[in-house]
Amino acid sequence: MSKEKIILGIDPGTTIMGFGLIKVENKSMTFLQLNELDLRKYKDHYLKLKLIFERTVELIDTFNPDEIAIEAPFFGKNVQSMLKLGRAQGVAMAAGLSREVPITEYLPKKIKMAITGNGNASKEQVAKMLQSLLNLKTLPKNLDATDGLAAAVCHFYNAGKPEIGKSYSGWDAFVKQNPKKIG
Repeated sequence: MSKEKIILGIDPGTTIMGFGLIKVENKSMTFLQLNELDLRKYKDHYLKLKLIFERTVELIDTFNPDEIAIEAPFFGKNVQSMLKLGRAQGVAMAAGLSREVPITEYLPKKIKMAITGNGNASKEQVAKMLQSLLNLKTLPKNLDATDGLAAAVCHFYNAGKPEIGKSYSGWDAFVKQNPKKIG
């Protein structure tokens, strides 16, 4: 008897949060959903974080994913952008942890490499490869959604092996692995 598993992939962002879901059964994957949370009309950063948390919880409650794969922030030159991106990622992770869904982070290059074989692939190349792999009829206008889906597919290909050594099964695991962040 095969165990099916649902993976939620998230590309965090305070402008657009992309997400995608796949179902894994008998070592093959099936596309479930691909979408985005568009936050461009909101000016208040804290409201955006609240909406990211609520949408992530809603996705978890609707699809009951067994695991979450999330794109880790990459190091950029703009410190303010990095801070905002890190907060968005943290809020999405907190939503998963609040529902005790295991979370694994992947670096953008690792995701691109898993999907296209090229760690420097463009968003368009990743989207086209996902379209081919999962038989998607159309691609979304904003490719943040395909980036979220790519995180889920990367997780499937990596069988949950974390890229940057960070994988949490719940609050207890997070606290154990991050003692200096607590208290």
